[in-house]
Amino acid sequence: MLDVRRMQVLRAVVTSGSVSAAASNLGFTPSAISQQLATLEKEAGTPLLEKAGRGLRPTPAGTLLAERAGRIADLLGETEAELADIRAGRTGLLRLRFFTTAAVGLIPQAVAKFRAEHPEVQLDLQLQEEGLLDDVAAGESDLAVVVLGASVPELRGVRFVHLADDPYRLVLPASHPQADQASVDMAKLAHDSWVNSAVTDGGICSRLLEDAYASAGFTPRVVVETDSTYSAQSFVAAGMGIALVPRLGLEVVHPGVEICEITKPAPTRRLHLAVREAVADLPATRSLQDCLHEVAQR
Repeated sequence: MLDVRRMQVLRAVVTSGSVSAAASNLGFTPSAISQQLATLEKEAGTPLLEKAGRGLRPTPAGTLLAERAGRIADLLGETEAELADIRAGRTGLLRLRFFTTAAVGLIPQAVAKFRAEHPEVQLDLQLQEEGLLDDVAAGESDLAVVVLGASVPELRGVRFVHLADDPYRLVLPASHPQADQASVDMAKLAHDSWVNSAVTDGGICSRLLEDAYASAGFTPRVVVETDSTYSAQSFVAAGMGIALVPRLGLEVVHPGVEICEITKPAPTRRLHLAVREAVADLPATRSLQDCLHEVAQR
C-alpha cells in the first residue's frame, strides 16, 4: 500500500526539482529523502523519478503520485478544518429521536431555539415510539428523549441527562361536576368512565396509569385507549369519559375540555435525554441538550 507521507516527500521533490532542495524545505537530510523515495518506488512497483541534467523530473507514474499527493493534502486540510468546526459546534450532524408527546410540547420549541443559535449544524429529526435507547446504544442515533421509570438504566456508551418531571393532568369534559376545581383527588373519580392516554402494552406510561388507579384504590372502567394525547382530549370532549394526560401533551388543548391538577396520587413521568457517549461532549451536543432542558423546564 502506498504511504501518504512518502507521497508528500515525492511531491516536495517534484515541485522543488531536486532532493537537496526538498530536504532543505522539509527539514530532512538528503539521504533521508532518498531513502523515502526508494521505499515509495518499491511500493509503487515502478520508477518515479529520472535524471534531467543536474536535477530530477518525474516519470508518468511520479507525476501521477505527486498530483494525487496534492489532492490528498488539500483533502486532509479540509477535513481538519471541518473537524475543528465540529469540535467548536459550528457545523456537523446530530440525529435526534423522540416520542409523540415530546413532538408536541418539547421538540419544536427546542429545535427552533437551537437552529437560531447554530444554523450550520444539521439536525436529523425522527419521531419513533420504540427502540429509542437501542438506537442510541447502537450508534444509529445521537440523542433520544425518553421516559424512564424509577431508576436510570446502565447502558454502555449512553449517558443519561434528566430533563424534567412531566406531571399528569386531569382532562374533564366542560360539563363534568369537577370541571371548575383547581385540583381533584383521584379517589373521587372512581365511578367515572376513563379514556386511557396510553395503550396497555406494558410500557412505562401504561404502567404509570395502572399504578395511579391502583394507588387511588379502584380499577377504572376504561372505554377506549389511545396513544395520542389530542385524540384522548377529543374522546373526553365528546363525553365518553375523563383522562389523565401528561402536561407535555397539553401544549394544544381541545376547546371542549377543562384541565386541572390530579392529586392523591399525582402521577409523574420522568423525562431524560439519552446521549451517545461519542458525541456527548461536543459543543453542539451540549447546546442542543441545554435547549431541550430549558424548554422542558418551562
